[in-house]
Amino acid sequence: MIHLLRSLPSPAIISPRPRRHRHHTTTPSLPSHSRSLLHHRLLRATPPLASLVDRQPNAGGPAMGLFTVTKKATTPFEGQKPGTSGLRKKVTVFQQPHYLQNFVQSTFNALPAEEVKGATIVVSGDGRYFSKDAVQIITKMAAANGARRVWVGLNSLMSTPAVSAVIRERVGADGSKATGAFILTASHNPGGPTEDFGIKYNMGNGGPAPESVTDKIFSNTTTISEYLIAEDLPDVDISVVGVTSFSGPEGPFDVDVFDSSVDYIKLMKTIFDFEAIKKLLSSPKFTFCYDALHGVAGAYAKHIFVEELGADESALLNCVPKEDFGGGHPDPNLTYAKELVERMGLGKSSSNVEPPEFGAAADGDADRNMILGKRFFVTPSDSVAIIAANAVQSIPYFASGLKGVARSMPTSAALDVVAKNLNLKFFEVPTGWKFFGNLMDAGMCSICGEESFGTGSDHIREKDGIWAVLAWLSILAFKNKDNLEGDNKLVSVEDIVRQHWATYGRHYYTRYDYENVDAGAAKELMANLVSMQSSLSDVNKLIKDIRSDVSEVVAADEFEYKDPVDGSVSKHQGIRYLFGDGSRLVFRLSGTGSVGATIRVYIEQYEKDSSKTGRDSQDALAPLVDVALKLSKMQEYTGRSAPTVIT
Repeated sequence: MIHLLRSLPSPAIISPRPRRHRHHTTTPSLPSHSRSLLHHRLLRATPPLASLVDRQPNAGGPAMGLFTVTKKATTPFEGQKPGTSGLRKKVTVFQQPHYLQNFVQSTFNALPAEEVKGATIVVSGDGRYFSKDAVQIITKMAAANGARRVWVGLNSLMSTPAVSAVIRERVGADGSKATGAFILTASHNPGGPTEDFGIKYNMGNGGPAPESVTDKIFSNTTTISEYLIAEDLPDVDISVVGVTSFSGPEGPFDVDVFDSSVDYIKLMKTIFDFEAIKKLLSSPKFTFCYDALHGVAGAYAKHIFVEELGADESALLNCVPKEDFGGGHPDPNLTYAKELVERMGLGKSSSNVEPPEFGAAADGDADRNMILGKRFFVTPSDSVAIIAANAVQSIPYFASGLKGVARSMPTSAALDVVAKNLNLKFFEVPTGWKFFGNLMDAGMCSICGEESFGTGSDHIREKDGIWAVLAWLSILAFKNKDNLEGDNKLVSVEDIVRQHWATYGRHYYTRYDYENVDAGAAKELMANLVSMQSSLSDVNKLIKDIRSDVSEVVAADEFEYKDPVDGSVSKHQGIRYLFGDGSRLVFRLSGTGSVGATIRVYIEQYEKDSSKTGRDSQDALAPLVDVALKLSKMQEYTGRSAPTVIT
């Protein structure tokens, strides 16, 4: 039944109570994670009670919950254009009547019919404020648009990498596979009633929707006049694992609530040698600390690091997911991961407590990571290069070799040098994980990374923060396999990085972020930088007036990428100034903020003389930083005398 609403609501329909199917195990001796794993195996091995009852007419059980479909009239909202990571706005914007619904319907309308009708769709996210409301709204819209079932993470929690893994790996009890997912996250942005919310759609390969789809979604948002919703579908209890069944105009519809950590851990065990990592973590010589910043990574941390790998629970910081991330900013960098930074001996205050050997942090949706050693910070650009250089010998998944490696354009060229030395295929792509996904689907890339604390591999189609931590622990376990007992000194994180520099050279690198800048001023700044590229002689004259000790610019452009897989072209991906000594300045507007604009300035200098790779990074980069800020007229355009964040 379909109602067309214009001004009057449809009559209330009192539905019979839906069936809720739960499976219980009476194994009190098992730890909670083991019980969850046993439950999961039983759920997969045995058809849900719903399907057993549904096949038996007049079986005597309670009737299915019945729902109807309503067409709701609506009008477009301006600015619903997805960025590189979906649509992000303030919570109050998403709470406007019809706002979320418009975007969701526009997404359904942009997808092929077979990926909606009769399909299985994942709906979950990082648990930030408004997530639970959004899950119920999207579930009702999925039902109205003819989906067969929705998979939801327990308490609406599912990390972005876990969503990708679930799409690619999970098989329902009836053999169903997900065709895509709505991921509810604003990643590393703050959460809470006055903070940020976000939504993006991932495709059947587990990766973000390509530009061809996001462009269609945006186009749909500009013309939408109605959306479909099952308003009388009751809210589903997402705090309990189980399947709830309903029936609508197009047949049965199920909501399956499950613990995604089981699927994720299963996948991680096919990649890493858990026993080798466990041996490392159980050594009294090795100490470890992991900070989830109250994001969704906390839902996985105890299962993986404590229950599977044997770490002490005291090693976990801020691992209880919270809707507002505990009032903090869930961005794993030296500015916002303050507690971890202090514990690792990198804070401003001095302490007599010896820091752990290894520390790591995650962002809100657990796809980003920060790696720290004792009193030592590993840049994300160095991190992906070091993982690539050590993967074959340290990580079983890569034992047969790497297909290729890739980095985003703003990321330092540390990975390029590794690829050249190891004779690997190498790709430089625009910012946005979907570009890596194309290469991976074509079998051209195994490991990739971004300077914005994103690292991953072809096991899924998203960056994966916990994967990066396990990769580093695997490298440390391999390097220390003969050092865990006796008097041998451990090979530290710092040792590994400095040895890498000695072998491949060092890329001094920093990033300046100017957040919430006036969008008009930001565009003017970028336009001026492009205009200046028409005369490099004038540019070099300006640079010499600023710093005479900086090399000349030999090339400048706006980065443009032609995808080697599908031939698509991505233009205006960042402004580059390339210097004769291998230095680079890159300026880019980021699409990850919810208000204003974020200008990112990337500054890099390569040093291959091993006697000069130990300099302080700020000292080494000071001349280029000076050039970048004065050449761009940053303060003149933005009014900012200093960046919001320095990485």
